[in-house]
Amino acid sequence: MPGERQVSENMSRYQDRRHAGRVLASALRNYARRSALTVLALPRGGVPVAYEVARQLGAPLDVLVVRKLGVPGQEELGMGALASGNVQVMNEEVVSALGISQSAVAAAVSEESRELARRERAYRGKRPPLDVSGRTVILVDDRLATGSTMRAAVAGLRQRGPERIVVGVPIAAPSTCEELASEVDDIVCAVTPEPFHAVALWYADFPQTTDQEVRDLLEAAARRRSPRSRGLRCQEHVNPTDDRKSREPSFGVTCLDCHVNGHNLNSDIRPEEWRLHLQGMFNQQIHGSKRSLRSVEDFTEFEHRLLQRR
Repeated sequence: MPGERQVSENMSRYQDRRHAGRVLASALRNYARRSALTVLALPRGGVPVAYEVARQLGAPLDVLVVRKLGVPGQEELGMGALASGNVQVMNEEVVSALGISQSAVAAAVSEESRELARRERAYRGKRPPLDVSGRTVILVDDRLATGSTMRAAVAGLRQRGPERIVVGVPIAAPSTCEELASEVDDIVCAVTPEPFHAVALWYADFPQTTDQEVRDLLEAAARRRSPRSRGLRCQEHVNPTDDRKSREPSFGVTCLDCHVNGHNLNSDIRPEEWRLHLQGMFNQQIHGSKRSLRSVEDFTEFEHRLLQRR
């Protein structure tokens, strides 16, 4: 099957969805720092997972709202799903096996359509959806069981013209992971236990994700990629410790090693009057000698002295 990857068959439980996201991000590391990469989460439970994936891969984060159509009286069992863009996917085997009437299906579709529209408004506010045309898109959820929700997401996403569709989940039913592999460009199922029982058994902490948590994580992801936040990234590449991160990244200094070696391709956003103009490539006069910034220690000392002079 094209693109199918099952990273591990045996592991202890995830601590929570954020932990699952970090594990999944490691499995998706081949996609890290690609220029045309977007991560789309299936809310609500997929958002904490996708937040960690997007953070570690250096990609923007958005949501693709999908609503599961639950079997009447057994809502945890999916008989289909809806996705943004008026996409509807049905699991005809489930509908037929349980003898679900068309009127019951129609009632479920009507109810979930209203909820889908509400969530679109609640999660993004006035922010438009990210443009994914021509990009590699990783679809992330907190699990993959019957696959109806993810199939609806894939169908809805195809309408927006991505170059590649990748599915990433921290836990999946082996058969569903295998079946879905033929429908997308790549799929990464971090853990595929056999037999596949209730998803909650694989998480030590598995509460319902709230609308507010979704909004908070989307806003945090947007702030992380804003021009104001980019000034911190060069420092983080050199020494990712709290004592070297500032609330005002404009007061930082540019790490010459990062820029020379291409570790950080973001432009220097500091105001011109706050930039230090060095004489020569590495020389600086603030130490009282022409010493080069060749180590983290030099960089830290130089930065602290510069901040004192400001």
